[in-house]
Amino acid sequence: MTNDELFELTNAVDDEISAREGAPGSHPEWDRLVRTIWRLRQPDGCPWDKVQTHESITKNMVEEAYEAVEAICQNDTPHLREELGDVLEQVLLHAQIAQDGDEFDIDDVCRELNEKLVRRHPHVFGDAAKVGAVGSAGEVLDIWDDVKKSEREAKGEGACEPGLLDSVPLSLPALMQCQKISKRAAKAGFEWGSVEEVWDQVASERAEFEAEERGSAAAAEEFGDILFALVNVARHEGIDAEEALAASNRKFRRRWAAMEALAHDEGVAIDSLSTARQNELWNEVKAKE
Repeated sequence: MTNDELFELTNAVDDEISAREGAPGSHPEWDRLVRTIWRLRQPDGCPWDKVQTHESITKNMVEEAYEAVEAICQNDTPHLREELGDVLEQVLLHAQIAQDGDEFDIDDVCRELNEKLVRRHPHVFGDAAKVGAVGSAGEVLDIWDDVKKSEREAKGEGACEPGLLDSVPLSLPALMQCQKISKRAAKAGFEWGSVEEVWDQVASERAEFEAEERGSAAAAEEFGDILFALVNVARHEGIDAEEALAASNRKFRRRWAAMEALAHDEGVAIDSLSTARQNELWNEVKAKE
């Protein structure tokens, strides 16, 4: 699809959407916010905002995203609203930094995203014969893969296609990276035949770990292989390893806080108790749950 064709399609799509009852209209608060971010970067703006670069606020983007996720996990709607605003601030600030450098602006970001959404949802916005023919999220993922392949070919990347794993960001947390890497490798045919075979791999990796000198770099590497194999167990079982571990972290924190409360009721600090007594408190908290 050429740029002109895509432009015409997105216009047609927006006309169709706008005609639908209940379709979102104008967003004056959006324009107000964009102007506020612009003002903060003006010569007489905020000394902190004026000196920021893409690199200097990179970690802020990650931190704000995680705080939004935490609000979701806590089912804290007011907090989620606030945290989504903080994420949006990062997007707008990066866009303003780019605009100040004559690179792009927030309208470019929105336009490119909208075009991508339309392009990657042919089952919604494409040929009428395809609309309604997709019945599962899995089928949608297959469509996305096909569209992304077409996009690469349109850019002339077909003859020198990127590696299978090249688009998995190195900045992702290790567990999330592992899930994406293993899923893509499996889709390419590099896969175990059953979850039992993956458990065998876990046992094999453990044996290799135990054969290494304790505390050595080789032992650390083998331990990483154990974790990698366990993530593949989760994938075979249809479990999101990141979400599962996050849930276990929350459970441990909740139980530990309850243990601290029990210890406080006894007039002692949790770290002054013996391991045996701590285990008793743990079992008491666990039983109450």
